[in-house]
Amino acid sequence: MNINVQTKSGLPIYEQIERQIKDMIVSGVLREGESLPSIRSLAADSKISVITVKRAYEDLEKEGMIYSVQGKGFYVDNPDLQYMKEKKTLGLEERLSEWVDAAKGSGMTKDEAVDMLSILWD
Repeated sequence: MNINVQTKSGLPIYEQIERQIKDMIVSGVLREGESLPSIRSLAADSKISVITVKRAYEDLEKEGMIYSVQGKGFYVDNPDLQYMKEKKTLGLEERLSEWVDAAKGSGMTKDEAVDMLSILWD
């Protein structure tokens, strides 16, 4: 599993790990029952603290994304993927709404905004 940690992103490292694992589960890269790297292994591979990975795994477990088996490790749970996708869509809508407000504030027309989105999409 490839986790990319950006130390200068402003987002706490444990949240970066959580987001990337959630994205992998929602997109189907990680499937139900699939094992995750051990806390120590992921920490060593990512060159981060074991405590940071532990926090990310604990948060994911509280959200029902993963579960632990004593002495064996962590596994992908069976989360409500439809709910997860809806939650992600809502977050995108909020960010897009902020962008639209900023675009309007700068004097951009709707057609210009659509053109910009089309260019960026491709």
